[in-house]
Amino acid sequence: MNIASVIVDVPAKQTDRAFDYLIPEKWLGVVQPGMRVVVPFGPRKVQGFVIAIKSESEFAKLKQILSILDISPVLNKELLDIGFWLTETTLCYAISAFQAMLPTAMKVKYEKDIILSDDHSVTDLHGELQSWFKDTRIVSWGDIEKSDLVKHIQKGIHNGILEVVYRVKDRARKKVIRQIEPALSPVDMQVFLEKLTIQANKQKEVLNYMIENPQKVAVKQLLENISANDSSIKSLVDKGVLKETKLEVYRDPFEDKTFKQTSALKLTEEQTAAITPILKSVNALHHDVFLMYGVTGSGKTEVYMQAIDSVLKQGREGIVLVPEISLTPQMVNRFKGRFGSQVAVLHSGLSTGEKYDEWRKIHRKEVRLVVGARSAIFAPFENLGIIIIDEEHETSYKQEDNPRYHARDVAIQRGKFHKCPIVLGSATPTLESFARASKKVYKLLTLKKRMNDRDLPKVEVIDMREELRNGNRSMFSALLFEKIQEKLDKREQSVLFLNKRGYSSFVMCRDCGYVMNCPHCDISLTYHRSNQRLKCHYCGYEEHLPSVCPECNSDYIRFFGTGTQKVEEELAKIFPEARVIRMDVDTTSRKGAHEKLLTEFGEGRADILLGTQMIAKGLDFPNVTLVGVLTADTMLHLPDFRASEKTFQLLTQVSGRAGRHELPGEVVIQTYTPEHYSVTLASKHDFDHFYLDEMRVRKAHAYPPFYFLTLVTVSHPELTKVVAITEKITAHLRNQLSASAIILGPVASPIPRINDRYRYQCMVKYKLEPNLTSILKKIVERYQQDISKNQLTLSIDLNPYMLM
Repeated sequence: MNIASVIVDVPAKQTDRAFDYLIPEKWLGVVQPGMRVVVPFGPRKVQGFVIAIKSESEFAKLKQILSILDISPVLNKELLDIGFWLTETTLCYAISAFQAMLPTAMKVKYEKDIILSDDHSVTDLHGELQSWFKDTRIVSWGDIEKSDLVKHIQKGIHNGILEVVYRVKDRARKKVIRQIEPALSPVDMQVFLEKLTIQANKQKEVLNYMIENPQKVAVKQLLENISANDSSIKSLVDKGVLKETKLEVYRDPFEDKTFKQTSALKLTEEQTAAITPILKSVNALHHDVFLMYGVTGSGKTEVYMQAIDSVLKQGREGIVLVPEISLTPQMVNRFKGRFGSQVAVLHSGLSTGEKYDEWRKIHRKEVRLVVGARSAIFAPFENLGIIIIDEEHETSYKQEDNPRYHARDVAIQRGKFHKCPIVLGSATPTLESFARASKKVYKLLTLKKRMNDRDLPKVEVIDMREELRNGNRSMFSALLFEKIQEKLDKREQSVLFLNKRGYSSFVMCRDCGYVMNCPHCDISLTYHRSNQRLKCHYCGYEEHLPSVCPECNSDYIRFFGTGTQKVEEELAKIFPEARVIRMDVDTTSRKGAHEKLLTEFGEGRADILLGTQMIAKGLDFPNVTLVGVLTADTMLHLPDFRASEKTFQLLTQVSGRAGRHELPGEVVIQTYTPEHYSVTLASKHDFDHFYLDEMRVRKAHAYPPFYFLTLVTVSHPELTKVVAITEKITAHLRNQLSASAIILGPVASPIPRINDRYRYQCMVKYKLEPNLTSILKKIVERYQQDISKNQLTLSIDLNPYMLM
């Protein structure tokens, strides 16, 4: 068994297969499937994943593996299989699937070096190049490429004087701390100390400390205890009096925090009825998918925790997925408080190094529970007992670039392999999940009551058109103004929710109607007050706010719409006494900002929490008695068949932040479309009726869950080329698919241009098309040449959540 089948890190159709390499004798028995290796590939050295070991190959002449990046496999057999399953179900390359399972720190870096050939000397080089190679035979390409010498390097390579060598560097860096210990006995150290000169004061101080404390000590701690410096320690190490060692430690994102230990609560009748079938499935090692449909505040988290406790007591492992925006410190506290050091946490708030260390704890089997966002579904566990997906309706569980997987589908696939239950929890499940539960594909568990039988908050819907007619031009309705004032007087807290960020939506001239658009995308620019800039939220383009209209030179150029910054200013004017915390992407972009702001609010150091989607979920503050939704319709009018469902979910979730403890809660929803069923039913917390109404709409228009969807998006810098290719693809699909498939398009995407690339799309709606995947693969192959030249982008989403 001396041949390794390797998937190489070259994401292209031609290379999307295994290549055989010889395992050098010294690594026989060491190289295993799931390990990363460095192999020669053409002129380059690239990373690859070993997927199998075998004893023969159909090729006679094989190159050898150059080096090994891992001591033990980073992907186990199950995850390798999941990778190949993803290539089939999401039409991605195998290398993309494997890369998606590893933390960013483990994605390798490719570096080029220019080497002076052994047969030549420095004098053979062009004059200006000689200084670079005066003391070395290797120069990094990164150092030299910025100089004006590139043409001389090309000439040197052409003449065989220089050669290019590719290096593969693993970005993963282990954190180490330096430690010092005596290399001599206390008596010998004393003798050495007495021989030191008067000037060597600092070294004397170090030695005195080490004679009194003759054990290992971290350099950092030693320097804190005495007034010496690092150079005096180094000097004593060089003289052989002290010995320095390095100790590997984990970066701990929670090292400054202590978690208050909590214990299991007594379950209500409803919770007991919900947990019983889950535990039965856990104990019987049986794979079931449960949909836990429970109103906000009904105690779903406690059911999760007690089910996990049962799994951990059996010596098995668990994964809990929570949406990125509700992966709040509160959620981490709950799980760390209950399960302590058995928990690893993976989310975007951690640094690359912290994520790598949390992943290594899982890989080394030092923890048995992972709480994390979408990618935590690939945690390298080998004995899973349960997977829980909280707020299962969240669109952030779907990855929008390759591999376009949905965490729920991966969870079910892993559940089948490990014979363990999957629990999907939500107060507002997706229509697809609820339909599957209605058809008994999933098992439905219902929690209809809040904990301690508390009432759901009272919701009032305000028609903002009426407010305008009554002369109220403010962004707060009379009722909401009154309620906020009332809560301030009672020293209770309010949460104000706005579904967007920035100061206002767009900038328009009131004279000629000109709207400031991004020059690279067909979308209006958003005004950000803090730096007086207009930004494109798609390509990142920004410019200064003009003082006059670029079209007609009028002074009447104004902001339209409402952003969080504008609301914050308005609040300061009308409630000068109120302490406001604003939470949006701008205020929480710095590490730890999210937690800091929520802690401040939780400790009562603010009266109003104003924010975007990130405050709609997972927050639980006893003193919040009012939730105000400033604009309920923002999502309602998007060109997306899920717009009503997303609006209903968001309104229900944000309403659920009020009155979760002793004090009763109130909700005020401001809208310009109060008659829309998603708004009226959200105000009554009536998911069942919403489900029936929305299902009728979906059936009438042939949308999921009645039909499957596939979206093909083509983008290219030339409009004519984009249109022509999309037309060909659409025609080909019409010819190849059955008559029952509905094919829409070709049509310009809702945002027709992003970053100077035009975008067209076609959509396939179908019930059963067994050949669809192979037809789509052939389409990708047909345009492979254009794709590899980087002119054409062809993205195929077999289960689109974003139609923009």
